[in-house]
Amino acid sequence: MAKMLSLFAKRRQRVRTALRARGGQRPRLSIHRSGRHIYAQVIDDAQGRTVASASTLEKDARDTTGATAQAATEVGKRVAERAKAAGVTQVVFDRGGFLFHGRVKALAEAAREGGLEF
Repeated sequence: MAKMLSLFAKRRQRVRTALRARGGQRPRLSIHRSGRHIYAQVIDDAQGRTVASASTLEKDARDTTGATAQAATEVGKRVAERAKAAGVTQVVFDRGGFLFHGRVKALAEAAREGGLEF
């Protein structure tokens, strides 16, 4: 019997497949959003390693709550800064199964302002 996937899992699978088709050899900016925090990673799938990461759990970001668009903006700026320091300027945005709205959109726009191209 086939395993039943949730709508979220189906959307995540669909997004990831489309990224592999369009992304080529670019690293991907992968995000995860929970009820309290937001996390971002720049992942090089060819080498299987994380190039840069940022989240609202870091010590310098703990003074702001993680469940706001403002906190997501700070995470976006921080991950873009770290990715540029590692030599990555072009990425593919992997929103996972999350809709491009609210905190996800705020993080993406801040990463673009920080110098990442996607």
